[in-house]
Amino acid sequence: MKVEQIYTGCLAEAAYYIESEGEVAIIDPLRESRPYIDKANANNAKIKYVLETHFHADFVSGHLELAKKTGAQIVFGPTAAPGYEAHVAADGEVLKLGKVTIVVLHTPGHTMESSTYLLRDENGKDYAVFTGDTLFIGDVGRPDLVQKLKPEVTPELLAGYLFDSLRQKIMTLADEVIVYPGHGAGSACGKKLDKETVSTVGQQKKYNYALRANMTKEEFTRELLNGLVEPPQYFPANVLMNVKGYGSVDEIIQKGLRPLALLEFEAVWESSHALVIDTRSKDVFAKGFIPGSIFIGIDDTFAPWVGALITDLMQPILIIADEGKEEEVVVRLARVGYDNPIGYLKGGINSWLAAGNSLETILEISAQDFGRLCESRSQVNVLDVRRESEFKAEHLVGAENFPLDFINRNMSLLDKNKTYYVHCAGGYRSLIAVSILKSRGYEKLVNIKGGYKALASTSLKRTEHLEVNTEL
Repeated sequence: MKVEQIYTGCLAEAAYYIESEGEVAIIDPLRESRPYIDKANANNAKIKYVLETHFHADFVSGHLELAKKTGAQIVFGPTAAPGYEAHVAADGEVLKLGKVTIVVLHTPGHTMESSTYLLRDENGKDYAVFTGDTLFIGDVGRPDLVQKLKPEVTPELLAGYLFDSLRQKIMTLADEVIVYPGHGAGSACGKKLDKETVSTVGQQKKYNYALRANMTKEEFTRELLNGLVEPPQYFPANVLMNVKGYGSVDEIIQKGLRPLALLEFEAVWESSHALVIDTRSKDVFAKGFIPGSIFIGIDDTFAPWVGALITDLMQPILIIADEGKEEEVVVRLARVGYDNPIGYLKGGINSWLAAGNSLETILEISAQDFGRLCESRSQVNVLDVRRESEFKAEHLVGAENFPLDFINRNMSLLDKNKTYYVHCAGGYRSLIAVSILKSRGYEKLVNIKGGYKALASTSLKRTEHLEVNTEL
């Protein structure tokens, strides 16, 4: 028996490869099927099952193409109603895989169809449980994502189901059973996931706040719902794609990898009303970018920020990328359902410059210089684009919390005549924010290099300019 976690940091997502006697089950695959097929082929094995823990909201699963290319059977848990051929398993149903078995456990709570998969070894002993978004390391799945599509399925209702699922299906397993969750820290599917991505039932019963033995359902519901922020806007659209089906990722890649010479790039940009995304590193982007483009760098959490900020999944997208990175950009767009990339600028920024065009730049200031500025002025307008929870934990006195997640909604609250100094935690999100604001006509913006991490290491850390919430 072979079990492998395939973790994708950009999405904080874990897929799983289980193999026994030449038969393979894949759990919660990403959209691109080739890595799973190649892994099975390298082991002279055949993919028999594609197991889905639920209809995902934060990414488009690869179950359809993987099944189409391999003949594998797609499996969902009870109550799922996919718009394509799949096996909807019964609670407790046993799936045979070589010499091992996988038991379907219906664990509603994150969603109504949410299920976990209990792996038993060759001797029939419980070995590991693949919990999807039901149980994370240090947390559990949020119960408020279904309401966007089904208002009658309230967070309180799902929280009650989740309380029962955890206690009746998960906590009854032996302490040594390995827990393999669907996500790690950074996922918006929970609120305080641990950075670890593997644990045991016993460890979670000991350390996970939601698995306290003496916890009542009312306490569980209150603690689970407390502090939840609005989920990313693209989640409902991804759910519908996973329920109803979607187009071929191979065709999307082919369309997105169309190299466009400069004149064609400009013509397509104008005629299609495309959005130009510059995916280079933040340091390079700030020094020079094509006017009107926005920054979302590929070297960080690219796909989730695309999903949070671009409201139309079919928005035509043109790409600026480092040479050789174009396909990675298109694939990562497709992972979150952005299926309309229409090409990239051949030659990148160099081709723009070679034609005699000018670049725009981002005005930046170091944390040290910003500290001196604060000492010399009575008022400085600071936009902290971190999430509300980060801001509440610690922030600069007088700073305005302006979360990047909701920049489209709150942009009109800013004054174009004021100069704003913008920062996040490390400099990635603030540069995205500045680039978006500049594309909408806000010119008086200064990015604080290094973000809050750099600010906290300056003299501001030792003065009244820093406010720490000691209650958290």
